[in-house]
Amino acid sequence: MHDLELSDEQRMIRDMARDFARGEIAPQAEAMEKAGWITDDLVAQMGELGLLGMVVPEEWGGTYIDYVAYALAVEEISAGDGAVGALMSIHNSVGCGPVLNYGSQVQKDHWLVDLASGKTIGCFCLTEPQAGSEAHNLRTRAELHEGHWVLNGAKQFVSNGKRAKLAIVFAVTDPALGKKGLSAFLVPTDTPGFSVERSEKKMGIRASDTCAVTLNDCRIPEANLLGARGKGLSIALSNLEGGRIGIAAQALGIARAAFEAALVYAHDRVQFGKPINEHQSIANLLADMHTQLNAARLLILHAARLKSAGLPCLSEASQAKLFASEMAERVCSKALQIHGGYGYLEDYPVERYYRDARITQIYEGSSEIQRLLIARELANYSI
Repeated sequence: MHDLELSDEQRMIRDMARDFARGEIAPQAEAMEKAGWITDDLVAQMGELGLLGMVVPEEWGGTYIDYVAYALAVEEISAGDGAVGALMSIHNSVGCGPVLNYGSQVQKDHWLVDLASGKTIGCFCLTEPQAGSEAHNLRTRAELHEGHWVLNGAKQFVSNGKRAKLAIVFAVTDPALGKKGLSAFLVPTDTPGFSVERSEKKMGIRASDTCAVTLNDCRIPEANLLGARGKGLSIALSNLEGGRIGIAAQALGIARAAFEAALVYAHDRVQFGKPINEHQSIANLLADMHTQLNAARLLILHAARLKSAGLPCLSEASQAKLFASEMAERVCSKALQIHGGYGYLEDYPVERYYRDARITQIYEGSSEIQRLLIARELANYSI
């Protein structure tokens, strides 16, 4: 995207995030992957820079400008490290977002300032082992007893699960009502009965803590119900647009890092008497990669502009997420190919980029779910 299309504020946010990613995140990415943990100091720095409150208004200490600035920042942070981009995107969209949009004034005053500053990291406990993308097919139960909700169940694939201090948990409150019997709750993770069972060992974004969580007679005050009773499904689905814009931007950032690594390598690597970027086959690969990156960015920023204007953009966000995530795997694969045998080694970061990119086709709705949503929108398309 040309700088002329960006406001001064958007450009400033992007440049700040880029400088931070290159100066602070990228040099630590390999070590953090091996440790399976994003350093606490780095998270604190992100909070100080306002990167963890980008969807929260200034009233609660946030740094919201618009979703264009947010998408640009997620891209830059993810180019530094996909795992850090995951923490940022997930915390903003499904950590801060539900509290901002559905919390009572008391809940917002209590939680949002610390969420926006990064002092409190949020996680989103929706997925269960048997449910997958069926948000209405949950087994976790919440029962009201003497002014407290008592939660029992198990959650899977909880990003930020080990680090989070606040969990947004979805549980069935009225089983007989089906989809209308699901509710959302604010659960401090130090509540007795809330347990992080394990951190998953993953193919990629290994520094991002992805956990299994159990709730065993976990008691929270009745006032910790988020939104109205029975509105859990609406709350879960309401964050899809912003969440998918964030994951699309994450995919773009990872792919761009792989492209830039391939560009440098192709300039420096000499074969048959000249740099390999002067061989037509490699030049064509690089041209295609560059084009696909720019196409993904345009889709992302189009969805971001609609979201910023308060306009419906579920299909546009799904298109951006679908294209960017599948583009990321292609571009990272070609970047690895350009590196030849060296790209298959852990000595070069393209191996990590390739692994990190793969998850973006799965979480926040798989590619199959995105196609389903886009096709459903086309049923009402008028020519």
